[in-house]
Amino acid sequence: MAETRAFQAEIRQLLDILVHSLYTEREIFLRELISNASDALNRAQFEQLTQHDMLDADAEAEIRLAMDEEAGTLTLSDNGIGMTRADMEQNLGVIAHSGAKAFVAAMQEGNGTAQDVIGQFGVGFYSVFMVAQRVRVVSRSHLPDEPAWAWESGGDETWTIGEAERERRGTDVIITLREDAQEFLKPFRLKDVIRRHSDYIAFPIYVGDEEEASNRQTALWRQSPGEISAEQYSEFYRTLSLDFGEPRGHLHLRADVPLQFYALLYIPQSDGPNLLGMQRDPGLKLYARKVLIEEATSDLLPEWLQFVVGVVDSEDLPLSVSRESVQATRVMARLKQTLTRRLLGELKRMAEKERERYLEVWQAFGRYLKQGLAVSEEERETLEPLLFFNSTRDDEADSWHSLQDYAGRLAEGQTDIYYILGEDIHSARRSPHLDAFRRRSIEVLYFTDPVDAFMLMGLESYREHRLRNVDEADIDLEGIGEAGEEAEGEQGEALGENDFDALQERFRVVLGERVQEVRVSHSLVDSPARLVSAEGAQERYLYRVSRLLEREVELPVRTLELNPRHRLLHNLGGMLAARSQDPVIDATIEQLYETALLQDGLHPDPAAMADRLLLLMEAATRGEGTAEAAVTASEGQTAEEEDKDEFDETEETG
Repeated sequence: MAETRAFQAEIRQLLDILVHSLYTEREIFLRELISNASDALNRAQFEQLTQHDMLDADAEAEIRLAMDEEAGTLTLSDNGIGMTRADMEQNLGVIAHSGAKAFVAAMQEGNGTAQDVIGQFGVGFYSVFMVAQRVRVVSRSHLPDEPAWAWESGGDETWTIGEAERERRGTDVIITLREDAQEFLKPFRLKDVIRRHSDYIAFPIYVGDEEEASNRQTALWRQSPGEISAEQYSEFYRTLSLDFGEPRGHLHLRADVPLQFYALLYIPQSDGPNLLGMQRDPGLKLYARKVLIEEATSDLLPEWLQFVVGVVDSEDLPLSVSRESVQATRVMARLKQTLTRRLLGELKRMAEKERERYLEVWQAFGRYLKQGLAVSEEERETLEPLLFFNSTRDDEADSWHSLQDYAGRLAEGQTDIYYILGEDIHSARRSPHLDAFRRRSIEVLYFTDPVDAFMLMGLESYREHRLRNVDEADIDLEGIGEAGEEAEGEQGEALGENDFDALQERFRVVLGERVQEVRVSHSLVDSPARLVSAEGAQERYLYRVSRLLEREVELPVRTLELNPRHRLLHNLGGMLAARSQDPVIDATIEQLYETALLQDGLHPDPAAMADRLLLLMEAATRGEGTAEAAVTASEGQTAEEEDKDEFDETEETG
């Protein structure tokens, strides 16, 4: 005798939306039911591989659609794994414990169409109520001693379950169609839906009494690449990724030795959420002899290639007893090694033969490849040709240069590769570290991605050329490139030795332990100061990496170099000699130091400079607003007071 149960409140809300609101996208119910049937057939095949005691073990896997126009019913049948009573109660009675809530919320908030979100929240079966007046599900489990069961509902507040008759393993979904859904009794309409939504289902789908399947069913990844059109590749990508754009590239692999496997890998549009606002789970679909084993396995590619989407199907993969896990075997390790090598080879080919296309990939996923360089020493030589950066050669954010490009145009006498770390190209190209390099026309690479500091831990050299940060204190450019006009002739004399010594000491007192040393610079030309690091100092990289990981870390302590020829240093030295207690002196020293931090992209709190900048602007605009008034800022008040006293005395005398 059938037992009647009540739906959860969330399910009733969901059914109300499906029955009364979503008419224009109703055809997707068929996609969802076929997908469920395909899953059931996959599970049945898996059980055949792992156990022998199974009902109808020799049955040919198939999905059938039968139409009865007189009764107004459409029946979808499969001979898959089948369901026990407990399965029915779990999968149909209280399906989508949290998924129903999420679906209702998404639809109420307008986050996507029904076609977009139904399959994402585990409520695919319920989409049948967009066309159904009533649904009856009859199923028999693959377990030989289990009877058949029937589940039935009219899409209202209740459902029933009870014993039924079915001789063979599998499931029938019998749909009594609503009056406005009779189109789904027409074979041409069903075939059209199958072609557009279920063409690559791995099992034959038969419509009516036809003996020819309505879907191609051959897994696309097992076909010869020459047989597949660009549109088919794109359509399969959209099915995999739920990204309705075009992939940036694909790699179709078939191998017989040393492993027999098939793979179809795609480089997606981006690593962000798809157009539905959903983040894709990393990993590839894993099949063993066309049986789906894992929906998203991250064991087939290194972490830094997890942006790739696709499928892998191996003939050699042994299965564990549990369908949800695959044995960590030598086969998996070799598959990972092979896929990684072939994928990197394809990226290298693109970089060499289709640079513009590759640069689109680089801008979308270069951060992943940089991570690979830092953590996978064995892949270093393979990854190096894939690196591209902006450069002082043209100072353009959309112009990219490889390490090979740079090495091929070293300046005369140059053996090292120079780079600068910065927040972005616009701020980095104004860095004081570049003064001497620009003078000698020596190219410098811009490393402006937050990941670049991490990358440098695995990239110390390229083809015997050391990579050196332009902020290193001991870089000697003498004899490299073509020296330009001497800075001394353009900027005048250096600050006198005594005046510079006094100013140097004041910098040391004001900055204290925030700097290792204050010293004269022999490379600055247009800038008053810069912060330099000892060669190989890792603190500068660790600081940036820690900030990237949002970890607290102390600011690196570096050496401050001063340009004794710069006008600002002359002015500051004169102010120190004339009015050593003027607060503008210390404020200017603080500002020079923090400006140097800002130029290097290291300042932890740039907004903190605001009050000091106001003080300096006030001093600079005092009096007539001339440079002399700025230099004598603190004298102004004293002069005014003296004038006032003289006026008072004259008035009294008069």
